[in-house]
Amino acid sequence: MNPLDLLFSLSFVFLVMFLTYTTLIIVPFVRRRRAPEGDPRAFEWHAFIPCRDEATVIAETLKRTRELSPDMHVWIIDDASVDGTGDIVSAVAATDPLVHAVIRRLPDARTGKGAALNAAYRGLREWRAAREDGVGDDRTIVIVLDADGSISPNALRQAVGPEAFGSPTVGAVQVAVRMSNRDDPAPLARRGRLAQRWARYLIRMQDIEFRTTIAAMQVLRMRTVSVGLGGNGQFTRLSALQDAAIGQGTPWGDALLEDYEVGLRIMLAGYRTVYAHDAFVSQEALPSARRLLTQRTRWCQGGLQCARYLPRIYSSRAFTNAGALEAAYFLAIPYIQLIGFVLWPAVGIAMLVSGALAPGGLLGWMVASAWIVPLWVLTGILPFASWPLVYVLREERQPLWRAAGWGLGYWLYMYQSYVCVLRAFGRTLVGRRGWTKTRRNAEAGRLLLAAES
Repeated sequence: MNPLDLLFSLSFVFLVMFLTYTTLIIVPFVRRRRAPEGDPRAFEWHAFIPCRDEATVIAETLKRTRELSPDMHVWIIDDASVDGTGDIVSAVAATDPLVHAVIRRLPDARTGKGAALNAAYRGLREWRAAREDGVGDDRTIVIVLDADGSISPNALRQAVGPEAFGSPTVGAVQVAVRMSNRDDPAPLARRGRLAQRWARYLIRMQDIEFRTTIAAMQVLRMRTVSVGLGGNGQFTRLSALQDAAIGQGTPWGDALLEDYEVGLRIMLAGYRTVYAHDAFVSQEALPSARRLLTQRTRWCQGGLQCARYLPRIYSSRAFTNAGALEAAYFLAIPYIQLIGFVLWPAVGIAMLVSGALAPGGLLGWMVASAWIVPLWVLTGILPFASWPLVYVLREERQPLWRAAGWGLGYWLYMYQSYVCVLRAFGRTLVGRRGWTKTRRNAEAGRLLLAAES
């Protein structure tokens, strides 16, 4: 086999893998049924909200979270904020016994989201140890929310349904994610029309991504028993967190993808994780390409760090064979994309060169090879462009004609993953693993106005 044949064979294998995985996630997603609900009153609820300079949003988030249940405990972890977040939280905690302020200070603070959540975990265990009443650890549920998170009213009922915490084998539940600003007509303050359109495009693409592609991956994982947890809208049993900490010291690790990592630890401890698509948490989408790439680079690098769990996954009896394969494929995606970054341009160049050297000239080769164009559309564009169609038919109920424009836009949007993969590998190679906070939109807007004034 010559190098050209090897190149084409490798590209064919990668293409088959991609199309197979796309089919495997889209079919169960469009066929899924609504999950039954349960009674949340039999459980004790604690919400962990890590904060770092969140003064613009934390008061409203705290109010919304307390309204979920009259007995909801809210643990606000102030990670050495400099904008007064700690003062706001401490003032509320002084008057409300269900609000707990976890104040972290430098140099121990700002070491990652996992470390902040572990601080609240230790505080919760100490608080429970001092009590003489309360439900057991298996009926104590910890919710992880972003500082701008807003959870749906039915989330607690969905979380305790018979397919979720109603089953004693379930250790964690992840709800769906939606973008709260997806219909904001002017997401950028004091910016021109073109900038506003660009921001609206980015926001809509993130909403499509989370509510279709990522959600479909989770629905498939329900069948492979390998649902991944997210950093927002994550529900866990306290007993599962305790078991996940055995041998580790803490439930959350130091990976930049601490949410997926804690899910792996919970599954390795023998629990199932499930996905509840009929409940959701809302969060802000990022209207800035720079901030989006920073966020996704951190996620990608965190996935690279979580690859160290693969030997434990494949040797664990807690994982199904399908679950181990799914986890391995997910953790291998950055490596596949890195290869694809070189492979696909190389295939294109090789085809052009072979056409130029073929008898009959380049024009004759182009006519004879016209079939490549529809093949490229069917295998390279349609798998991405089909998700907005699912979005308007099943999720957002938008006019059908929008799916066409959004389909092309979503195909182009997904190329940002190649940029993030390169950045993630670059950061890994030079030893950069610091956790970079994604600024809230209100905070970014305030900084922009300050810079312009």
